[in-house]
Amino acid sequence: MSQGPLSGIRVVEFAGIGPGPFCGMLLSDLGADVIRIDRPGTPPTPPTQLTGRGRRSLALDLKVPASIELVLRLLERADICFEGFRPGVMERLGLDPGAAFARNPKLVYGRMTGWGQIGPLAQAAGHDINYIALSGALHAIGTRDKPVPPLNLVGDFGGGALYLAFGMLAALLHARASGQGQVVDAAMTDGAASLMAQFYGLRARGAMTAERADNLLDGGAPFYDAYCCSDGQWVAIGSLEPQFFALLREKAGLTDALFDQQNDRTRWPEMKARLAEVIAKKTRDEWTALMQGTDVCFAPVLNLDEAPRHLHNVARQTFVSIDGVVQPAPAPRFSRTPGQIQHHPPVAGNDAASALAGWGLSTADIESLSRSRAIP
Repeated sequence: MSQGPLSGIRVVEFAGIGPGPFCGMLLSDLGADVIRIDRPGTPPTPPTQLTGRGRRSLALDLKVPASIELVLRLLERADICFEGFRPGVMERLGLDPGAAFARNPKLVYGRMTGWGQIGPLAQAAGHDINYIALSGALHAIGTRDKPVPPLNLVGDFGGGALYLAFGMLAALLHARASGQGQVVDAAMTDGAASLMAQFYGLRARGAMTAERADNLLDGGAPFYDAYCCSDGQWVAIGSLEPQFFALLREKAGLTDALFDQQNDRTRWPEMKARLAEVIAKKTRDEWTALMQGTDVCFAPVLNLDEAPRHLHNVARQTFVSIDGVVQPAPAPRFSRTPGQIQHHPPVAGNDAASALAGWGLSTADIESLSRSRAIP
């Protein structure tokens, strides 16, 4: 049994895509007992589908009354449940918050969507790029020529899964203190907007323009950007503070008077062009040997194969390898109750007996459910 900080917390996850599985992974990595409700016939989850790790799976046909009743029985025993369907789907199934609270008033009921449960776009399809576009985040990220999707880190995972997990755990604290559960409406548009709080503040006080690659943290500043080296590899420089910028000048040999006024925005394009020329004279490894570990605020830009091998990540065991699959280790870290990867991504429906027994259903109950075809 896991000894993570969420050990003993029971979670029902309705299988979905994007932020839902990532949220389930986070909860499981920190010790929660997560049962995922899959559809019958769901293809096996490969061990490389890392966001599916650490759960047990039930394959249930939610159009069958006996399966609905089984889910409600699980919700009676759960601390948290969450789903990622369009608004109204769970209501049509009879698994909406009202039905769940009737069985378990202390339940925390998480709802993960892109647009939220209400609003004129609530029923529209969308993906991460659309949600962060509406929040202002996408417009602020990219080159002067165009916005650039930052993978699906800002909407799905940052603005979605992390806010859902945070919200559900906050609601769980409230439920344990008050005896009252509640719905957590986690919309990726809301989360992405929240992540932009600092930048809305900067814009409000005139410290940030509405143009991309024109500001301190968006690649506009010459001392906060990525630069190409002579071998075609890249380095990341973040010498924001004056003392760090002075060290950058020393290490890179930037003696030009051009660099004397670090925050003269009118000179930034010229400074950036000159710094790019200098960085392009050495390889990434040469710059790493010169700057890594100093207060320049420097790092080599590593690809997905290189990052797990970097000496710092190795020392911290930031990545682990399980049966040959390299994957991020649980985060964050806890001094008394460390998280752990509980097991591989499950095969849909393969864990019915063990999952139900672990949640207190008797052998007779499980056999009866099998005879009724509520479970395979």
